[in-house]
Amino acid sequence: MFGLPVAVVIGGAAALVIMVLMVTIASSFRRVPPNQALVVYGFRGSRVVKGHGTVIFPMIEAAHELSLELMSFDVAPQQDLYTKQGVAVTVEAVAQIKVKSDRESIETAAEQFLTKTPVQREGLIRLVMEGHLRGIIGQLTVEEIVKQPEMVADRMRGTCAEDMNKMGLEVVSFTIKEVRDKNEYITNMGRPDIVRIKRDADVATAEAERDTAIKRAEAQRAAAIARAQADQERVLAETQSLAKQAESQRDLEVKKAEYNEAVKRQQAQADKAYELQTNVMQQQVVAEQVRVIQIEREAQVKVQEAEILRREKELIATVLKPAEIDRARIETMANAERMRLIAEAEGHASATRAQGEAEAEIIFKKGDAEARAMNLKAEAYQEWNQAAVVDKLITGLPEVVRAMSAPLSQIDKITIVSTGNGDAAGVNKITGDMAKMAAQVPALFEALSGMKMSELFAGLGKIGDKSKTPKLEVKGDGGGASKPVVLP
Repeated sequence: MFGLPVAVVIGGAAALVIMVLMVTIASSFRRVPPNQALVVYGFRGSRVVKGHGTVIFPMIEAAHELSLELMSFDVAPQQDLYTKQGVAVTVEAVAQIKVKSDRESIETAAEQFLTKTPVQREGLIRLVMEGHLRGIIGQLTVEEIVKQPEMVADRMRGTCAEDMNKMGLEVVSFTIKEVRDKNEYITNMGRPDIVRIKRDADVATAEAERDTAIKRAEAQRAAAIARAQADQERVLAETQSLAKQAESQRDLEVKKAEYNEAVKRQQAQADKAYELQTNVMQQQVVAEQVRVIQIEREAQVKVQEAEILRREKELIATVLKPAEIDRARIETMANAERMRLIAEAEGHASATRAQGEAEAEIIFKKGDAEARAMNLKAEAYQEWNQAAVVDKLITGLPEVVRAMSAPLSQIDKITIVSTGNGDAAGVNKITGDMAKMAAQVPALFEALSGMKMSELFAGLGKIGDKSKTPKLEVKGDGGGASKPVVLP
């Protein structure tokens, strides 16, 4: 061993030194990931290493890591924040902050937080954030904070940017988690919207229910129509089926009737053939009888013809010849009668003319005689007194009453309906009416003559006294002088 060459010893020592140097260099080399920054300071001054490696010489250089990762922490002030309206609210938010990636910001952050723990660093940042949040909340209303949280976050980022830059930090995001108050201001603030939303929801529900009801009704109507159509089709099918069955039954009955008719026809034909044969035989018998009768009648006809010829000759001899003689005689007599009538007519015309003249003379003389009779009658009336007039009047009353009651004698039947009105009902009514009719006769006489019956009867005591009897002048018909006529 002691005999090793010096060169080998030196080579081994050199190798050992190189190995020690390599181990030392390897242990002093620091690799820095992208989410961290390595701040190196020493005899070469300070530098920032990020995303690569560097050698840190022991005892003459030192290094500290600074995290570049995102820091997320709650911003929740312990004291109430007052809004622009003076309403105390509690705001809880979440902030995401990190160290900027540029060298200057990393050096600035290293100056501020390099030797502090993460908890200490977050506490310092939270105090700054809470201060800015208090200032921003004081400038806004509760409605703005609740309804516009993004606007609050934007203001926080804008307000904190300058202070964060001074610490080498940046606000990545700021989000409000919750806003509440002890006086239920926020709850009451939402009630109108809740009521409106509830109302809208009720309206929407009612409209939906209405639409559903309409759709249901339409569906039910469509179903009812479909059922009705189905029922109609079913009834139509049943009707058609029944009609087919009825037609088949009818055809069957018709076939049966035709078969029965054919059978009856054949039977009738057979019966008729028998009857016809019987009738033929009877006809033959009758024909023989008729032939016998015809022969007898022909014989009788021949006898009658002979008798007719005989009578014809007899009539010619006994009637025709005398008739011709009578006709000639009658014609001669008619001519004579015509001549006689002509002569008589001419004589009658002359006689009629003479008779007319005689009748005219008779009528004239008859008128003159009647005129004279009237004069004589007037003279006779002068001798009448009131007793004669009364006697004439009384004797004429029955004729007047008989003439007035003549229509009653033409009545076949009288039906009397008594209404119970005393004596004026029933048969008494008829006899009373007849008495009234008789009582009207004197009034009729007074109306026709212009004289009072009472005056006539009053003058009965003066019979024979012609000086007190009124007179009436009656003019004669033949042109004689007028003569007084005594009237009652």
